[in-house]
Amino acid sequence: MTGPSDDKGLISLGVDAMGTDAGPAALVEGAARALAAGARAVITFFGDEAQLKPLIAQHAALAGAAVQHCAASVAMTDKPMHVLRRGRDTSMWKAIEAQKEGRVRAVVSGGNTGALMAVSRMQLGMIDGVDRPAITALWPTPRGRVVVLDVGANVEANERELVTFAIMGEAFFRALTGKAKPTVGLLNVGAEELKGHELIRTAARTLREADPDMAFIGFVEGNDISEGAADVVVTDGFTGNIALKTAEGAARLVGGWIKEALTGSLPARLGSLLMIGDLKRLKEKIDPSSVNGGVFLGVNGTVVKSHGGADAKGVASAIEMATTLVGKGFRREVSETVALVRARAEAPAPASGDSIRAAE
Repeated sequence: MTGPSDDKGLISLGVDAMGTDAGPAALVEGAARALAAGARAVITFFGDEAQLKPLIAQHAALAGAAVQHCAASVAMTDKPMHVLRRGRDTSMWKAIEAQKEGRVRAVVSGGNTGALMAVSRMQLGMIDGVDRPAITALWPTPRGRVVVLDVGANVEANERELVTFAIMGEAFFRALTGKAKPTVGLLNVGAEELKGHELIRTAARTLREADPDMAFIGFVEGNDISEGAADVVVTDGFTGNIALKTAEGAARLVGGWIKEALTGSLPARLGSLLMIGDLKRLKEKIDPSSVNGGVFLGVNGTVVKSHGGADAKGVASAIEMATTLVGKGFRREVSETVALVRARAEAPAPASGDSIRAAE
């Protein structure tokens, strides 16, 4: 999908500014931060004009921003089906509609995840060959960030869908980082080939045999994610969401322990002053806000889900993610690769006599 950009090469970006836990102020400030940091975008906010205009006026970086007034918003408690039936005047619906009509090239929203997925699928459709979408998460590791998917779009996935997730994750990582051959692993209870249920073993065989161009490294375990064993880690949305929330909780726990240790006594506080630079760098590494922004892979558009409680820093990360992905063309790559892999996987195996003659 192509869309407008002005003569300075800025990307038209839609921001659903309503319906989040943090409120519109965080969305507006986050957008201002992203633009001030160099994100090449012109932003249209979707939401209550009376709330948004005074907030926008506080940031010089948003001088070129526009507001499309929307009288309603999607609440975190709204059911996706209710939004599909009665939510056509909401800021979420209007933002996705603007992408469908080509008025913006990407959308960032911190609203209801289920509703956003449903509205995106209904209005934008799916990439050819993709049956189900997947949500990505960026995971900090000593080797850089890795991509984990799915982290919540589906509570289960069959072998065909896991293969598709792997193809989408590989193309997404390549678009995001420029790495030509990202390594891909399937999350399992062990690295051995006989571990796990038949579904995941079948997906692994398909990836090895039908997609020889992929740098598939086999199975990875939960601890391998944070060690950066693979650039892309694939799993179902139920497992992925639990892993994500567990990691976020662990990061906050460790951060709290570090703060407690460094402020618990006068010697500790004096020592922390000497390490202030190192401590700031550590905080950056374990701060979930620095990797905020889950992309809806499989949807035929660019939709980035910001965490509902994200602060301005987290919103800025999501906006930077959206602007980075626009124009990368990875959706076409996904469609072509999925078709090729499925054709190879479904092709009949050669007869034994044919194999002997081929060998001769």
